[in-house]
Amino acid sequence: MVPTDHEYCKSLTETVRHPGALPLNEYEAALSQFFNNWCHRDTASGWVRDKYVRDTGPYTAARVAGQKGAPWDGTYHGTHAPVVIWYSPDMVTWLEKNRPTGKAHPDPQAAIPDGAMMVKEMYPEPAAACAKYDPNYLFPTSGAAIMVRDAQGSKDGWFWGWYGWPGEGWAPDWPAGESNAPPNMGFGQYCVNCHGSAHDLTFAEERNMEGHPGQPEVFLSQDFFAGQYIGTGAVPRTGTKATATAAADDDMGDDIHSLRAHMEARPVPHGQKRAEPLQELLALLRKADRFGAVPDHSFIMPSQTYDNVWMPAKGPSPQSQYLTSDQCTGCHDAGSTGLQFDMTMPDPQSDKLLNLSPYATWRSSPMGLAGRDPIFFAQMASETQTFHHDQADLVQTTCLGCHGILGQRQFQIDHATDNAGDCGVFDRDIVNAVPYPPENPSAGHASYGALARDGISCMACHQMVLGKEATEKYANDPQNACVLKRQELINADNTGFGKTFTGSFLVGPAGKLFGPFDKPQTHPMDYTLGIKPEKGDAISTSEMCGTCHTVHLPVLHDGKTIAHVYEQTTYAEWAFSAYRTGTTIDGPLPGGAGSVPETCQDCHMPSRDEGGTFKSKIASIQEFSNFPAAANTFAPGDIDLEQREGFAKHTLVGLNLFLVKMFQQFPDIMGVPTADPMMNSKKAIDPLELTARAINQQAENDTVSISLGDDRVIANGKLGATVSITSHTGHKFPSGVGFRRAFVNFEVLDASDKVIWASGRVNKAGVLVDQNHKPITGELWWDESCNARIEPDKRLHQPHYEVITSQNQTQIYQELVSTPPLDGSQFACGHNVRPQGELTTSFLSICAEVKDNRLPPPGYLGLAERTEISKALGAGADLAEDAGFTAVGTDPDYVGPTEQGGDSLRYEISLKEIDGTPAKVRARLYYQATPPFYLQDRFCTAKGDDTDRLAYLAQYLNLDGTKAENWALKLVDTGPVDIAKQ
Repeated sequence: MVPTDHEYCKSLTETVRHPGALPLNEYEAALSQFFNNWCHRDTASGWVRDKYVRDTGPYTAARVAGQKGAPWDGTYHGTHAPVVIWYSPDMVTWLEKNRPTGKAHPDPQAAIPDGAMMVKEMYPEPAAACAKYDPNYLFPTSGAAIMVRDAQGSKDGWFWGWYGWPGEGWAPDWPAGESNAPPNMGFGQYCVNCHGSAHDLTFAEERNMEGHPGQPEVFLSQDFFAGQYIGTGAVPRTGTKATATAAADDDMGDDIHSLRAHMEARPVPHGQKRAEPLQELLALLRKADRFGAVPDHSFIMPSQTYDNVWMPAKGPSPQSQYLTSDQCTGCHDAGSTGLQFDMTMPDPQSDKLLNLSPYATWRSSPMGLAGRDPIFFAQMASETQTFHHDQADLVQTTCLGCHGILGQRQFQIDHATDNAGDCGVFDRDIVNAVPYPPENPSAGHASYGALARDGISCMACHQMVLGKEATEKYANDPQNACVLKRQELINADNTGFGKTFTGSFLVGPAGKLFGPFDKPQTHPMDYTLGIKPEKGDAISTSEMCGTCHTVHLPVLHDGKTIAHVYEQTTYAEWAFSAYRTGTTIDGPLPGGAGSVPETCQDCHMPSRDEGGTFKSKIASIQEFSNFPAAANTFAPGDIDLEQREGFAKHTLVGLNLFLVKMFQQFPDIMGVPTADPMMNSKKAIDPLELTARAINQQAENDTVSISLGDDRVIANGKLGATVSITSHTGHKFPSGVGFRRAFVNFEVLDASDKVIWASGRVNKAGVLVDQNHKPITGELWWDESCNARIEPDKRLHQPHYEVITSQNQTQIYQELVSTPPLDGSQFACGHNVRPQGELTTSFLSICAEVKDNRLPPPGYLGLAERTEISKALGAGADLAEDAGFTAVGTDPDYVGPTEQGGDSLRYEISLKEIDGTPAKVRARLYYQATPPFYLQDRFCTAKGDDTDRLAYLAQYLNLDGTKAENWALKLVDTGPVDIAKQ
């Protein structure tokens, strides 16, 4: 396997030496031809290889303890599979001059010349299996890792990649394949997590090369049992012999290169989607266009393979303020070295590991999925097509400033630089921009699309600065110019922290990232990206979450902004609860801490449990002190890491299991892989499954509790019972976007547990129905054809109940809002104004509140105290008012201050209405992230890919047998409880 057409190889050489000169698809095509013709083995052209196949770490033998007759088995501990590295002529010359054997190395060493190449062929473990074979006749069973020097291509100066010969599963990265996995090649690849520990990012030295003095590093290799035969009682388990053919998949090594090389050909869904559409959901819109037929999938999201924005060669600047999360993956994902597994623990439910690293837990969270969220994009389609088509530019730039924050911000930085301060319009089409084909109209915006699709990504939070001192320091920096304009557009009347609402926070310089720990190890990140990590003041505060989770928006009407209202007040609700810490970066708040102070991170980024405080390293790199010996590394003080007490899981979940299930069952539609890029499904459960587990855990144990009072009696011809719900959340429940809701399901059972009366029952589409299976009042907003709203002027809905008597009544904990009046009459907008318009799901049409009976958290303050805190935060009294309650009457559970969060509800049911003899009662609380009326409003108010995508997912999402069956997530359940005897 050596080149036979030297002229052909020569014709390819200049092309493969300059990866930055061509689009990736063209470069990979040339490189594939170069390798398939074995041009890198062209010794006549000056290529030199290693002396032999060599190990990169020890190989140890062991037997299963306590098992009679257990055979020997070997485990490889190399940084990658055994290798033969081939060096291009200019790389050979550089090694001879700068890393000579037995001589002092020059200091400083000369720069590695552009075009220098190294091709790391990889073979079965251990290297002894190939010892007697000439490497020229061996086929690299694990492909080859490649490095091509291009100092102008990226900050680290190398083009990295994995190549597999025909039959090994390699395919060009452009166009993206079905796997949606990270690219096999490119600039800014994960390889720096190990190579960043070496000078010039290579461990290579002259002594490894054939025909040069010295010998390569030698490692312990306990391969004595391979091929050994000393009797039938001692037949070795493996009988390893060198072969020149590819190993079977089951025999592939566990090193990171092998795992990455054998990613799933396509993402493996978790759960089987429906074979046919859900009929109960179709019934909502059976006459609507587009709905009910499987479309041609023109709405597939761009593949995550394209989401690769790296640090340019000149290093950090406002023009490289934001990078995609794959630039963090190599170090802040677990298992990325293939040897150490910090940030993992054994999975109690399988034989795999739980990957609890920052990257893995964040990537599959709603934060990590925000840039691909099908519900968000369908909402924005309604806003721009129907609700506010005359203000589409404002809507898109505002909304994508959160869900597509990195792309929106980088676009505006660049646009303002090139257009005299004009920040431009970041529209929906930019989110879809991809680099392939290179001549496609969106290619120029591909980096912005990749950044936007990356969601609320690493650099959104870890560059954030808050507080008076930081604001004064960074406000006039170019990366914040458009953020200041956003502040004036959205939060003009606010001051201080209030200016940052709706994600309008400032960021520090591109060369800094902020974390929670003192004295971070700065060398690895600085050397590979030019970014220095340091401890930040904001990162561990609730205000870091509050800047985005206090959503202050304009009210748009007839093409004008007529007011501003708070669409979400999650942070403020916490600041008014018993969980408040009573302080901010700038000092204490009025009233001090609550009775059980906890930050947002204490719940949503846990760093402790009942067993104690978490402790782990927070990164996975090639360290000096606990890895196989390697040459030309930096000193231990530069690259060794310490365990950190207070290691935080970036779980970042609420209760939106529905969204996670969409990504689990439709990764092909959403453009994502399901396996972790470093751990693969071979070693760890897939991150989306871990996220689903975290949501179920939160639902069952950390949200609410429910109980039935002792007054479960039958008297005076009625059955009476009291249901009490206690909230354990640090804000209202539900919180966040206003369309989320929870509802009580109360059942009367006979002696055989048959349901004979029920309030809060649902059909398979999650529609609340009465005893005749008809939707209850207010449950649907549109007629079946989407032609007209159902009595919109009446704002039909279920009111807040203190007593329920009928099966067509359901206690729904929710917020409902209305538009300005549509008849042209005079009006005002605000918390306490009389609703005059129709119910709306538009975020930018909220003129009046119709209902807000969401469960209060423990210790919720009264209006006077809330107002004092609001003003201290830099907001007006309207924040305190909007964080209150609406249409709850005189219910004592809502009249602040509330010492115990939650609600009590009485059921009084005429025995005549009960279809049988009551013996027991049962109460449950359910949650819906996307209620039927909300989905219906999406499909009736917009068309196009974003609407069709959500319609398809909703039709075929299979929730049967899950905690969210019937589109309702069960939180808590009293179980059947006997009615007290008379």
